[in-house]
Amino acid sequence: MDAVRNPFAPGAGSRPPELAGRQAILEDAQTAIRRTLLGKPSRSQMLLGLRGVGKTVLLNKIEEMADSEGHITSSIEAPEGKVLSELLVPRVNQVLRKLSTLEIAKVKAHQALRALRSFASAFKISYGDATISVDPEVGVADSGDMEADLSELFMRVGEAAKSAGKAWTLLIDEVQYLRSDDLAALIVALHKANQKGLPILFFGAGLPQVAALSGDAKSYAERLFHYPAVGALQNLDAEIAIRQPVQDEDEEIEADAIKEIVTKTKGYPYFLQEWGYQCWNIAESSPIRFEDARKAAEEATKRLDEGFFKVRFDRLTPKEREYVIAMAKLGSGPYRSSDVADALGETHQSLGPRRAQIISKGMIYSPSHGDIAFTVPMFDEYLIRNFVHNPNKT
Repeated sequence: MDAVRNPFAPGAGSRPPELAGRQAILEDAQTAIRRTLLGKPSRSQMLLGLRGVGKTVLLNKIEEMADSEGHITSSIEAPEGKVLSELLVPRVNQVLRKLSTLEIAKVKAHQALRALRSFASAFKISYGDATISVDPEVGVADSGDMEADLSELFMRVGEAAKSAGKAWTLLIDEVQYLRSDDLAALIVALHKANQKGLPILFFGAGLPQVAALSGDAKSYAERLFHYPAVGALQNLDAEIAIRQPVQDEDEEIEADAIKEIVTKTKGYPYFLQEWGYQCWNIAESSPIRFEDARKAAEEATKRLDEGFFKVRFDRLTPKEREYVIAMAKLGSGPYRSSDVADALGETHQSLGPRRAQIISKGMIYSPSHGDIAFTVPMFDEYLIRNFVHNPNKT
């Protein structure tokens, strides 16, 4: 079939042609977005899930929704090792410059810009070509205490947005990479803005451990955020995610082919896109048949092994690779940390630093005390396929 017309989009953050099974999350987000503009209390959201389940896609969609409702939006992907203040300053500057063009918000926006200048100076933030052409306000957001200063800054931004009849939506992806002090400061700032009824809304996305990290940072985080779980699609939704894009191109796919794809992918959105993409290209004509789906598995698995899985495995040191391979040899997770230690002939305590480092790299997480699991779906199968059956590859 014509590869140019292939509707499937396997890529990091690429929106699938059909956002099946996510309606409830998007409806909740839409409600919060509209309530915030009306000055009504709204809970921010933290989307939690494994790699490849579509968290970034949902964040991008929510940003579009907020834009269309009149919010000013700021989107950030948190990289490892970068402080939150450095990520926020240019985005907040952009928000306030937009607000300053509105006559009714000029005074409040100017005050907020002065607070931002103080904040940037206190944390020694350089912002390249983006200048803050106002004098700092002494005594506001300039103490050097992140929790206190970020709260003051958010208050000023919220007041400026409110004076303009606008709202500010902040979106942060990969929240698990924020430093604990920065996450605590963000939670405090959002909490205080919420208490004052200011139009600031937050949507975050991260790995499953973010809920625990948020709770550890501030105990009231569980009441401040709603934590929608973003997981594999139910069978019916997974089938729609394959069938609908094909039909939208005026082509057909047999029911047996769809079932084969859903079974092989276990309903994970990224894998559905990869299998659908390969099926379309392999099929000579419509309808796409079971045999096409069966043949697609080899090419899809190869592409995942060379890309999706490999880029994550390559980030690990030899000792860390030894650890995750030992996990995979135990079968399907979650795994007891003590069982991994036994498999490696070491103690649970001695492996603690290695385990912590793999967690910090976002490769594994702890779903419950004493347990660990992969953050990447079907990663155990990749390891067995490539490094247990072919140990020379390590």
